[in-house]
Amino acid sequence: MKKIINTSKAPAPIGPYNQAVLTGNTLYTSGQIALDPETMELITDSIEAETTQVMENMKAVLAEAGLTFENVVKTSIFISDMNNFSKINEIYGKYFDEATAPARETVEVANLPKFVNVEISMIAIV
Repeated sequence: MKKIINTSKAPAPIGPYNQAVLTGNTLYTSGQIALDPETMELITDSIEAETTQVMENMKAVLAEAGLTFENVVKTSIFISDMNNFSKINEIYGKYFDEATAPARETVEVANLPKFVNVEISMIAIV
């Protein structure tokens, strides 16, 4: 069985998907971009602000499932420019305890939805 996870505290899906799906003890999140959940406007003032919004959106999705970043076991980070890696990594790192941080991959891609600079998805364990 799967349980659909959606919250108004994160951006509503803009296609045929949900914010997350819980199956068994595993939560699979959809990728989050820097959409403000209240206005659905992109936050792209800086890569730091954009990454912070992505992480706050992810925090809201995790919370809706009763989880925190401590439950995350794997993240995927997609960025449009590897030159932004250190700035993204600095913000991302503020949300995890380095000693128990999840496994991760970071991949540079040609384009992301709405041509944003960063998208992050996660897998968490209950």
